[in-house]
Amino acid sequence: MATFLHTMVRITDPERSRAFYEALGFRFSRDMDIVRDGELEATNYFFSIGDSENVLELTYNHDGRTYEIGTAYGHIAVGVDDLDGALARLQREHGIEPERPPYRVTEGGSRICFVRDPDDYRIELIERRSH
Repeated sequence: MATFLHTMVRITDPERSRAFYEALGFRFSRDMDIVRDGELEATNYFFSIGDSENVLELTYNHDGRTYEIGTAYGHIAVGVDDLDGALARLQREHGIEPERPPYRVTEGGSRICFVRDPDDYRIELIERRSH
């Protein structure tokens, strides 16, 4: 039987990324340094959300490299209880604006909205409460 463990994305500023994901409701769990041949190569930062432990791994490589997201990456989806509150908090604390105002894909469906994290990864916020 297979079990989903985590998703990993590469980051360029651990402090900004940690603050962003914590503002979305993730809990920092732990970090782990990767040392190869006596040199600090990378640090992995693990985050939990709800009852799911260590489902997000943010990897910071210490060699200063940059990344291109590419055309294959889509988004990470995160359920939030209060979409308007989450968006207001992201704007107030991180200056992050939504790509467009919240909307529904189908009539009567959940309200959703997309934002971008500090490394420009798309994050879909899905309101999980009924109105």
